[in-house]
Amino acid sequence: MSVRKYVFLTLLFSLFVQMNLAGHAQSLTRQSLDGAWQFRQVVSDSDARSPAPAVEWMPAKVPGDVHLDLIANKRIPDPFYRDNESKIQWIEKAAWEYRRNIDVTGAMLRHQHLELVFKGLDAASKVYLNGEEIAAPANMFREWRLDVTGKLKSGSNELRVLFPSPIKAAEEVAAKDPWRVRTHTDAKVYVRKAAYEYGWDWGPRFVTSGIWQPVSLEMWDDARIENIFVEQKDISSTVAHLDVQTEVVASKPGLATLSLSYGLKDAEQRTEQRVMLSAGLNRLSLPVNIDKPALWYPSGYGEQPLYSFHAKVSVGGQVVDTADTKAGLRSIVLRRDLDKWGRSFEFVVNGIPVFAKGADVIPFDSFPNRVTTADYRHILQAAKDTNMNMVRHWGGGYYESEEFYSICDELGLMVWQDLMFGNDWQPGTYDFKQNIQQEVEYQMRRLRNHPSIVLWAGNNETELAKEWNGRGNLPADVHEHIWQDYLTEFSGVLAVTAARVDPQTPYWPSSPSADYEDLSDSFQSGDNHDWSVWHGRVDFADYEKHHWRFVSEYGFQSFPEMKTIESFTTPEDRTSIFTPVMLAHQKNGSGNSLIQEYMRRYYGDPKDFASFLYSSQVLQAEAVKTGAESFRRERPRTMGSLFWQLNDCWPVASWSSIDSEGRWKALQYYARRFYAPVLVSPHVEDGSVAVYVVSDHVQAEQAELSLQVMRFDGSIVKQKNLDVQVKPLSSEVVMKVPLSELLDAGVDPADVVVVARLHQGGKVISSNLLYLPPTKKIVLPKVPIDATLAKVATGFDVTLKSAALARSVYLSFGEQDATYSDNYVDLLPGEPVTIHVTSEASLAALQAGMQVRSLSDAFNPTTKGKE
Repeated sequence: MSVRKYVFLTLLFSLFVQMNLAGHAQSLTRQSLDGAWQFRQVVSDSDARSPAPAVEWMPAKVPGDVHLDLIANKRIPDPFYRDNESKIQWIEKAAWEYRRNIDVTGAMLRHQHLELVFKGLDAASKVYLNGEEIAAPANMFREWRLDVTGKLKSGSNELRVLFPSPIKAAEEVAAKDPWRVRTHTDAKVYVRKAAYEYGWDWGPRFVTSGIWQPVSLEMWDDARIENIFVEQKDISSTVAHLDVQTEVVASKPGLATLSLSYGLKDAEQRTEQRVMLSAGLNRLSLPVNIDKPALWYPSGYGEQPLYSFHAKVSVGGQVVDTADTKAGLRSIVLRRDLDKWGRSFEFVVNGIPVFAKGADVIPFDSFPNRVTTADYRHILQAAKDTNMNMVRHWGGGYYESEEFYSICDELGLMVWQDLMFGNDWQPGTYDFKQNIQQEVEYQMRRLRNHPSIVLWAGNNETELAKEWNGRGNLPADVHEHIWQDYLTEFSGVLAVTAARVDPQTPYWPSSPSADYEDLSDSFQSGDNHDWSVWHGRVDFADYEKHHWRFVSEYGFQSFPEMKTIESFTTPEDRTSIFTPVMLAHQKNGSGNSLIQEYMRRYYGDPKDFASFLYSSQVLQAEAVKTGAESFRRERPRTMGSLFWQLNDCWPVASWSSIDSEGRWKALQYYARRFYAPVLVSPHVEDGSVAVYVVSDHVQAEQAELSLQVMRFDGSIVKQKNLDVQVKPLSSEVVMKVPLSELLDAGVDPADVVVVARLHQGGKVISSNLLYLPPTKKIVLPKVPIDATLAKVATGFDVTLKSAALARSVYLSFGEQDATYSDNYVDLLPGEPVTIHVTSEASLAALQAGMQVRSLSDAFNPTTKGKE
């Protein structure tokens, strides 16, 4: 055949296909199957029976889970109240079944493709359509797209999803692994499910089941769009070179048109391309260049513009599917360079080395479907408002919703994203490796356009877990086998998947990890979880002995405030922190005793239950402040401080800075100060007070430093002033004064406080107090605090004033809820502090409930130096 004839026939065939498709092309139709379903407990002789088995069909809500449905049907009590958690553990041992009908018309059946799409099933399950089993998913973190073409009938179709007991389902899978009896791998990890459901040292055990993500029936003919990826090949302030990849699934070969519009709101551009589709998956690429792009920056470094991308596929002039995404244009590098301290670990965004300031985030609720937009917004906005620029999304929960990451995009909060492998050792079977590869590919493809995600981390603490729970004592061949499995999974399967699916975002094998480098006092690398304080029971000052490159976990516990405690207790539960109910809401073993131990070490015994709650929050805040300031002073040796943890999933004594009701603890207010863009941090070292100035700003600036040695009545023992140039992206000692020079003869260090303030344009931009002896050896004056409440246009102002030093002054309004511009403030003698308050309550109600407490109020009178 001649070339000319071949070309002619090819064009003729293409024209024929195009004309043929033109008569049938239809847009993809999606019918939601969310909303009203029914559910019941499946009871057999081998099943664990509930106190009153729910064997009849009852109303259910999808997306949701069995616990929420049982609550809605009044079959179980509030799981968070008192010790109810222990009363509903039977749920995890039972099997559950969900059903609904799908009404199908003849027109729907005429589509070439009908697919049931489950965005998430928790977790081991069997899906039945009209009595026929069509799938057996066993991974909470994957989408399940089930072809039901030819299986649906005209009229009513019954869709059922059966969830066996997750405990039994996992045991059945685990029993098939011949290595399990030797590696002692926990059965629960064989089915991919949120680890925190099984309980954690801050969370309850609610091992739930259900259709936890949306369900739909998708109907399409010629083609559908599977995914859009805005790959950022090269980004600078001059030009952004992008490769916009659109994945299209086609029914058959044929011509189509791929159209793309993109840009910011005020400047949209368009491009299109004629393509020949093959049957199956097509990866179509359109190069896009944007001159002088508006770059996305972390909070504190610039704006967060988001470009919109809209793709559509047309066949024969008919649009068959569309898809939208957003992307922030930024370059991200995890810099790992050799230096005099070891190997660096720092995030470089758009060429700027960013000191990561933030906290770790856990699931927002024990039951994900109760989390609202307002919940996300409240917690994440609080992070931004307290000068955080990063959250680490912890690997023992679930991959978050699009909404979570979109809010982080908008707020400029970088996300260190753990993959969902938390602490437990993972199986090494071939099926498991395939399963997690598909999971991670799905999640990365779903989330990779979010500019906030700056790191994929393989797991939380699994690298450490090879020595935990007796694994270090396993036979040498078994220990080698589990380590080979680990390397294959987290530096093999998942690392390769990340490099292929999202090459623009760094991957890190574990948190913590040194990427398998040997560490020493003189060579540090990677990230670290520093639990010397708390688990190690050492003093707060021990943070200052460590020189980590990046601290991705450290923390200290406290109790939530009284109003949150009242939500799950009765009066008899609130007589002590050691009542059965208070201990039921403490998941860290001896946690309450440990808080008490540290309390006695630093402060003494609080005089009553309410004082203990308050003092525990001050103690927590002081502990984390010590660590955070130490790590910031170490810049650039240390380039990250993420404390554990930002939020809670239920009411509990924990490491959180915001409790389960969204109420800020003292730590959250402190964080605004110790994460300030420019920080003044006085510190005793080598017999002197060294005053550090730490700056996250990218430009040098002038400031004035004042250093005062002040008695508690406000009289000044010594004062020094200095004009300083604040260097950009730095930590520097700008003043160092021997203690002997600061303290006049006869001045007791326990009677004074060192006050460091940094001024700019007549305004204090950072202030800090330094107490010279331990707090327990200081007798704080008991002095009345004057509090004046006034109504203003945007709420209320409370002005606090004291004639003597008042430490960690806490303002509250009893039963009235309020938000505060600041709280837990130190009042210097004669220097008023105004706190802005917003509340739905009236002025009179707030006035009646107003309470002001300082640290000295929480303890009975003591003698200085008493142990």
